[in-house]
Amino acid sequence: MKKISFFLLLLFSTFSVYSQGCSDAGFCTIENFQVQSVDSLNHKNAFKIGANFGAADNDIIVFGSYLEYQRTISKVVDLDLKINYLSQTANGFSSSALSDAFLISNFRLNKTSKVSLGLKIPFNDGNLKDNGFALPLDFQPSLGTLDLIIGASKRFDRWNFALALQQPLTQNKNEFIAPAGSDFFSTNKYIRAGDLLLRASYLFVINDKLTLSPSILPIYHLAEDKFTDTDGIEKNIDDSSGLTVNLNAYLNYKLNKVSGLEFSLGFPTIVRKSRPDGLTRGLVANLEYKIKF
Repeated sequence: MKKISFFLLLLFSTFSVYSQGCSDAGFCTIENFQVQSVDSLNHKNAFKIGANFGAADNDIIVFGSYLEYQRTISKVVDLDLKINYLSQTANGFSSSALSDAFLISNFRLNKTSKVSLGLKIPFNDGNLKDNGFALPLDFQPSLGTLDLIIGASKRFDRWNFALALQQPLTQNKNEFIAPAGSDFFSTNKYIRAGDLLLRASYLFVINDKLTLSPSILPIYHLAEDKFTDTDGIEKNIDDSSGLTVNLNAYLNYKLNKVSGLEFSLGFPTIVRKSRPDGLTRGLVANLEYKIKF
C-alpha cells in the first residue's frame, strides 16, 4: 500500500458520487451456481485462470484474479478449489492481498442435478490497516469470515436454475469507525448476516464453438448487519438487509476439445440501500481461460 494519509481519502469520499451496485460474498462465482454446461466425464481434471475488473462504491476500482482447480473423483463426486486475489484502488490509495479460498464438494444426483457443500476460507481477518489505521471493508481484500456454502442446481433442457445459501460461521476483526460525513460505514466488531442466492439462466448455442448464456441473479441479504460504536453499544446498520437483483451474461468460446475462453459481464438493477460489506459493484467484467486434462 502507498503510504499516504487514509484520512484524506475519507474526506474526499464525502464529495464523491455514490454508485449503485450488486452485493454478494463470492458464492455467485462458484461454478455449480453459474451457468451449467453439459460436460463429459472424459477428463478428470480442469484448471482455470481468470481476471476481472469492477467499479465499486466511493470511486473504488477493483481488480481481481483467481486460480481454480477441479477434480472429478467419480461419476458422483467432484471437488473444486478456488483461490482469489483482490486489489482495490481509489484516489491514489490502494490495498491488495490474497482474499479467500473456496473449497467446494459437488455431488451429482443425476445427469441434470447437483448439490454442493463447502466453505469460504479467509486469508486474513478483515482488519487490514494502513499506518495503524483500520481500513473500512471497502478496502479489505476479504470479509475475514469463515462461511458455510450449501446449494443445488437443476437443468431443464437449456434452462438452468441454482439456489444457494452462504452463512458466516465466524465474524471478522474489523475495527473501522467512520468519521462524520464519510460515505463509508462503521464496521467495528462487524456482524454480517447470511445471503440467499437464486439464479436462472438460458443457454443459446450460436454455433459449435460459441454459446451465450444470459441470467438473472437475485441475492437476498437475510438480516441487518451490526457494528459496535465508540461507546461499546452494538447497533443495527439500517437498511442493510434486503434484495439485490443482478443481470449477467456469459459468452463462451471453445478453442479446441479441451480448452476455451469465457467472458462474462454483470451489473445490478435493484440494490439494498445500505451495503456496509464493501462488496458493491456497479459493473463487473471477467475473462477466464479453462483447460481440461
